[in-house]
Amino acid sequence: MTLTHEWRVAIDAYLAHERHTGKTPATINSHRQRLSQMAARVGAGPWELTSEQLIEWAGSQSWATETRRGRYNSYRSFWAWAKATKRCRHNIAKSLAKVKPGEPDPRPVPDRVYRKALMRADDQERIWLELAHDHGLRRCEVAVVHSDDLIEDLVGWSLLVHGKGGKRRTVPLTPGMARTLRDLPEGWAFPGDDHGHLSARWIGKRVAQLLDGDCTMHKLRHSAGTAFYLHGDLAIAQKLLGHASPATTLIYVKLPDDRLRATVMAAAS
Repeated sequence: MTLTHEWRVAIDAYLAHERHTGKTPATINSHRQRLSQMAARVGAGPWELTSEQLIEWAGSQSWATETRRGRYNSYRSFWAWAKATKRCRHNIAKSLAKVKPGEPDPRPVPDRVYRKALMRADDQERIWLELAHDHGLRRCEVAVVHSDDLIEDLVGWSLLVHGKGGKRRTVPLTPGMARTLRDLPEGWAFPGDDHGHLSARWIGKRVAQLLDGDCTMHKLRHSAGTAFYLHGDLAIAQKLLGHASPATTLIYVKLPDDRLRATVMAAAS
């Protein structure tokens, strides 16, 4: 993927602004990937591209609903910044259609697939799997686990999780995971070349290779969300997953057929 000098300068300036406003590395990386992929394909510079050209190109892409929502948000943010800094006269992405959230389609990883992945994994990969499956962490949250974020209270250990958009939440740790993380050296749990830790993209790629079929690390969060709901309730699942809205949490919760049937039978009796 080749970017012109003009696009590279524009994207770098925008991302510098995003860092200045406190956006997280995960958010910045998402913007970079989305903008770079678009910039290499639209066939025009950032200030020459028209609204019609952007709409035509975006409309020709076969993206899933949530992918399209995320990309459109990045495009709107980029050209809104460009307009505010007088790099262009109009926010050409403002004309992109508003994409409604897709219907909930929870797809937790089957237990047999998860167990097989655990057997294939090395010690580090096993931690990634368990943080996603048992604790509901995103790959970008796993990447930045740090010894300073381990918290002890009266009933056990928890982890301060650094989520999307700079939001933080506290997730209780299983005794086994607490011991594992506490036994790691101080500092980043998973050292690497991305500001001192491994990149979220690399972790996600490695986990996907351990899982059979089309299962991904993100779908392990569906497993966690479903388990949190079944053993607690929607509010608990929402809090543990770090969602602002319960509607988002419902995307992650797969209700088993036998529970739906039992509810109908109990209500009818």
